[in-house]
Amino acid sequence: MNTDEWTQTLGAGPLLAIAGGAIAVLLFLIIRLRVHPFLALVTVSIVTAFATGIPSGQVIDTLTDGFGSTLADVALLVGLGAMLGRLVEVSGGAQVLTDSLINRFGEERAPLALGIASLIFGFPIFFDAGLVVMLPVVFSVARRLGGGVLRYGLPAAGAFSVMHIYVPPHPGPVAASGLLGADVGLVILLGLIVAIPTWFATSYLYGLWVGKRIVLDVPDILAGGTQEEDVENPPKAGTVVALLLLPLVLIFADTGLNTAGTASWLDENASWFQLAQAIGSTPVALLITVFVATYVLGTRRGRGRETVEKLLDSALGPVCSIILITGAGGMFGGVLRASGIGDALSDTMSDLGLPVIVAAYFIAAVLRIAQGSATVALTTAAVLVQPLVLGAGFNGVELAALVLALAAGSVTAGHVNDSGFWLVGRFFGMDVKTTLKTWTVMQTTIGLMGFALSSLIFVLA
Repeated sequence: MNTDEWTQTLGAGPLLAIAGGAIAVLLFLIIRLRVHPFLALVTVSIVTAFATGIPSGQVIDTLTDGFGSTLADVALLVGLGAMLGRLVEVSGGAQVLTDSLINRFGEERAPLALGIASLIFGFPIFFDAGLVVMLPVVFSVARRLGGGVLRYGLPAAGAFSVMHIYVPPHPGPVAASGLLGADVGLVILLGLIVAIPTWFATSYLYGLWVGKRIVLDVPDILAGGTQEEDVENPPKAGTVVALLLLPLVLIFADTGLNTAGTASWLDENASWFQLAQAIGSTPVALLITVFVATYVLGTRRGRGRETVEKLLDSALGPVCSIILITGAGGMFGGVLRASGIGDALSDTMSDLGLPVIVAAYFIAAVLRIAQGSATVALTTAAVLVQPLVLGAGFNGVELAALVLALAAGSVTAGHVNDSGFWLVGRFFGMDVKTTLKTWTVMQTTIGLMGFALSSLIFVLA
């Protein structure tokens, strides 16, 4: 059974009240009663499913679908990324790369260097995978220079976020471009024009500012405990960079193949084409990189196979909690989607008679706040505004600006029903209140500034 077999009879008002109450109860359980986030998310998800009228026989399927679909995206990436991070950390690779960054850019520019590197990595790599791969370097820099993890972590996390939401080949802007008939190449160009200054103001400068006011210790979650000051036979900085670039190259090659196949330059049905696509998928690219790293950073440097196996095994334990909490966040978002809360709110927004670019932003923002997933919000909002756009005579730049306005709305105000909220909060060692004060605020400013820039492009087009 699935929730497609029933029709929601509650109106937007009651659904909005239920969603608001569910979020309030969730925050109360976690912040005031100190209930473990995993237990709180599962409990509130169940209660919300019944409260919104989802048939009792379909509640468990709805919960497991939301949980499972999130884990399908997150668990492999976080697990493989944690293994790679453990090898980079323990081998001394993160420390060597940290020294190289500091020598080249100076201590004061270390957050800027980490952010720029993350922007580059974030072009083809999804948010969660890129963040986990970069975290060992971020943590190593933070340990070396001091000042807390947020000063270095937020510029890097924000870089992955802006690239993931504004710039193809990430799935949200690609899907929205197709639905609105926007040219993907033009969306990439204008997406970079929006993403880079947005990152600089909302993630880099904000990260420096809030990092001085909220100083958090650097977590040991990827390091497996306190690290040795000096590691024998550490790899060269170039070796570490090459390892971190390997998944990027594989994924970018897959992106190029997809583009060539769509344009009919290559035969998409050829077996070699499909094999190459599989190799370039994010989980397989990370898997290949982990195997390469076990040799380059492990056995090649004198570590026995049993030692390498224990190192990899020790990487998984600390991230299991993150994976489960992230999955539970996806479960809560899945319940909100299945209950029709997002659809009801977006229908209400679309009836307000706003200018199309304003309506695009607000519909995407409402969907984002209601159900959590930025990609779902962006894609669904694009479907809803499509009738307003097609046949309206917008030029190519205006269509691209509309895609970016949708993207801006879909990143606004990420909170407890967003799996990324829990991913960032847990990896940075933040409680829920601190995550709301930092990550949620930063995501909101990323959306607001992106909307302002896309509106300017739309007006000037």
